[in-house]
Amino acid sequence: MVTALPADVRAAIRDTKARLRRQIGDVAGLFAEVEKAMLEEVHAVTSAGAAAFPVVQYDDVAAGTVPTTVMDAIRRRGCAVVRGTFPRAQAESWDAELADYLARNNFAGTYAGPADDVFGGLSSSKPQIYPIYWSRPQLQARQSDRMTTVRTFLNSFWRNESEGRVWFDPARDTGYPDRIRRREPGSSSKGLSAHTDSGSVERWLLPAYQRVFRHVLAGRWSSYDPWDAAHRTEVDEFESTVMCSAFRTFQGWTALSDMRPTDGVLHVVPIPSAMAYLLLRALQDDVAEDDLCGAANGRVLAVTEQWHSLLLPALTPIPAVEPGDTVWWHCDVIHSVADVSDQQRWGNVMYIPAAPLCEKNARYAADCGRHFLTGTSPGDFAAEDYEAAWPDRATLADLTDTGRAQLGL
Repeated sequence: MVTALPADVRAAIRDTKARLRRQIGDVAGLFAEVEKAMLEEVHAVTSAGAAAFPVVQYDDVAAGTVPTTVMDAIRRRGCAVVRGTFPRAQAESWDAELADYLARNNFAGTYAGPADDVFGGLSSSKPQIYPIYWSRPQLQARQSDRMTTVRTFLNSFWRNESEGRVWFDPARDTGYPDRIRRREPGSSSKGLSAHTDSGSVERWLLPAYQRVFRHVLAGRWSSYDPWDAAHRTEVDEFESTVMCSAFRTFQGWTALSDMRPTDGVLHVVPIPSAMAYLLLRALQDDVAEDDLCGAANGRVLAVTEQWHSLLLPALTPIPAVEPGDTVWWHCDVIHSVADVSDQQRWGNVMYIPAAPLCEKNARYAADCGRHFLTGTSPGDFAAEDYEAAWPDRATLADLTDTGRAQLGL
């Protein structure tokens, strides 16, 4: 789907591209360097096959005994499965409780369908995502000490101190309440084509993002570190249905059912530095002056065969997961959801990212706390507000001290 850009956005793109080309100098030469590096990474990923998606045991995370080889793999690949984040029985109990919660409140009878274009016009249709945020299972998982342990571990891969500033506190969470997915056995579902979240045209046009990618956009690609948090907490995206008001070090979800790689699961291009390729690809001579390889405000950043075919062979499915496992990917990592036909088992997850404490995240968390008190949808999502009238949604009494702090309460 091609989105027509407003004239002022096209003008801003033209001006920005001209300035960035002057700033970089030899754009084609720099892109050739990045292209060569990406080809090597893609080859490494495809050669590794399923092993390209790192797996770590929760017990090792909690004990601080994660093998160095696994640490190195997570840093290189920007993704991980954490086995046994929650006991299987706990996750299955949450799954059953969520099903009861939806049934008791007749969600199926009142659901009006998607209220917004959450995924920004990607070529595939939406999976079965429910705009539910305030169930007890979701709050229990978010505020769990085990979840905090995992998120603190993941945050540690980031350089949170640089440029003379501390950008976030890796040991303290904020709340980023998100939805759930429930996909029934026998379902046939279109997935989501390859994309990245948290900004499309913003990644080129906004000064804060230009500071995030300062090394790439100054022609010093080899100095770019996708794990450097500098200036990421300063980015405010253009308002739209796909904006994210928080800095997420990792996007993530918690498995509530068994899933296999053939079950229409998450795929990633496990190359966090690929963002440098995406940025420079849009500055090449075969892309129109007022175009950024199809990027458009109010849309996620699509990664397409037309412009980014070099990267797509590296799309790698998650390994098989069990209830209680958690799945994580770096906020810049390209990802997709595969199509599935006649799925053989449930495919249920709770979306829970890592959003460490910083000023930006604290502001959004406090706003989410106000929505929690009224049962309304958080600010980053359409105001569908199904739970506002549900008498059995979670209340203040269900929050621990950690849960209250996560929501600015």
